[in-house]
Amino acid sequence: MSTVPAPDAVPATAGAASAGGVFAAVDIGASSGRVILGRVAAGSAGSEGKATLETVHRFPNGVVESDGGLRWDFDALFAEVLSGLAAAAGVAAERGETIRSIGIDTWAVDYGLVNTAGELTAQPFSYRDDRSRAAVAQVHQKLDPARLYATTGLQFLQFNTIYQLATEPDLDGLQALLIPDLIAFLLTGVRRTEATNASTTGLFDAVAAEWAVEFLTALGLPKKLFPPLIQPGDTVGTLLPGIAERTGLDPATKVVAVGSHDTASAVAAVPAGSAPDAGTGAAGQGNFAYISSGTWSLVGVELTQPVLTEASRAANFTNERGVDGTIRYLRNVGGLWLLSECQRTWAQQGYTAALDELLSAAAALPLGGPQINADDPYFIAPDNMPERIRAAVRNTGTVLTDSPAAITRCILDSLAAGYARTIADAERLADVPVDVVHIVGGGSQNRLLCQLTADATGKRVIAGPVEATALGNVLVQARAAGVVTGSLAELRALVRGSQALESYQAALV
Repeated sequence: MSTVPAPDAVPATAGAASAGGVFAAVDIGASSGRVILGRVAAGSAGSEGKATLETVHRFPNGVVESDGGLRWDFDALFAEVLSGLAAAAGVAAERGETIRSIGIDTWAVDYGLVNTAGELTAQPFSYRDDRSRAAVAQVHQKLDPARLYATTGLQFLQFNTIYQLATEPDLDGLQALLIPDLIAFLLTGVRRTEATNASTTGLFDAVAAEWAVEFLTALGLPKKLFPPLIQPGDTVGTLLPGIAERTGLDPATKVVAVGSHDTASAVAAVPAGSAPDAGTGAAGQGNFAYISSGTWSLVGVELTQPVLTEASRAANFTNERGVDGTIRYLRNVGGLWLLSECQRTWAQQGYTAALDELLSAAAALPLGGPQINADDPYFIAPDNMPERIRAAVRNTGTVLTDSPAAITRCILDSLAAGYARTIADAERLADVPVDVVHIVGGGSQNRLLCQLTADATGKRVIAGPVEATALGNVLVQARAAGVVTGSLAELRALVRGSQALESYQAALV
């Protein structure tokens, strides 16, 4: 492993309107959320732009059992968002700064139903609820899976929005707002659906980049069930007076659409590419794969066109929209949810070793230990995860001890092997050779996972930034404000110039 210094790279350039700006990023995952102040100083001749982040508010998030299912406590979630924005306004005011806009990103597929009066009819269901399992066959009776994939390019997951909506008893007079769009609506009063998240619903045409209205009709869903589409960088609206008063923000503060699917924002901030080699003038890194590693692992490559072949469907790859109309060609692989759930169970049993201690013990174990299929739906719901992992290993005819170190090593070996298989499949299906693998998000801090991934793929792994999602959120806002200009390549150059990265090479065995 080595540290990769931020290289001399082509910077994102200063816009005509401003040399810098302050932006608020609302970044919410399935287990926690944050409100972050992002400060972007645009580059000028001979210097690179810089982006820095300051977390001003953190809060927990998680599913609760309520009204007959696993739901999100959205009222509490939105109250935390407002508290975070108030904290951001206070910090900015103390420093004589003005927050220019707000961007929101969250997990995908889940939604809230809003009536004509703008009221949320119930707390949104979580994708971890099992209600949509029975709806899969119902949907497939009306829409052949091959036809669905040929239009949407979406990976089959039983909790995709299309299957969740099929369980709703009555949608007349209601609109479905995906979670980041619901937050934006409550801030501005404007209903829109941001395109990167729309592409995860199973009701979005991957080629036309618009709603697949014929699918809504075939399923008996209202044609205007979702609000009109909006693209990253577009303005949703400005703050409602009551929101401005409660947070202390200027009512003219804009809410700007970003890659509202958190993976879209994370991929926008993958620090891919490099400056030409000083000696030869040759370009640096070529094609890259990315792993957005957190609760889930999103593993894939970036394309300009979707891959809608039958082979792609059989491999269960998805074609989701990215920033600037790119395609995130990826597959969901199990994530660090497995380890965090194990830690939760172990803590209940009195074992509270620090993560670093756990990883050190796991790293000391020999190669070739047992593995599981980390993205098996068997592991989706919360429960006694260590025992479920051991049971899955027993089903393969192998024994896994109840040692936390052994279970941790099994998880990480399984994730690395899943990453390697997925990247190899993406190379084959998209006909794109991969030269380097970028791991961003919380998993980029897990040095054992990064090294195991380098070993499993046989490719160089670059880890970081940890805060890729927030950086992508902030940089799209900064570009919309004219603080920086340029393509994704230039935004990524700014990330490389702002962040320390770690490099891993496959070990020689």
